[in-house]
Amino acid sequence: MSDRWEADTSASFVRRLGKSAAELGETDDRDGCPDILELSNGDIALVGRDVTTSYVGRLPTDVKVARDERVVVIPRSMIVAAKPDMPDA
Repeated sequence: MSDRWEADTSASFVRRLGKSAAELGETDDRDGCPDILELSNGDIALVGRDVTTSYVGRLPTDVKVARDERVVVIPRSMIVAAKPDMPDA
């Protein structure tokens, strides 16, 4: 068995963490919206802007992005709004 974490794509969406992008004024509702979602297995799914190409060459030396991973950015206001929904441990 591998110690490497793998995404469980059979997990379902349970709830949004924090507020919607519309509630925070972070979207114009035309294309897509950033979001933070809790999955049934406890993992977190992020919907955000794929900025991998822009950041991959500037990441700290101990940060690696696998071929099947992306660097995703969401507005700071979204993670701040989600903080009360996240467990401390």
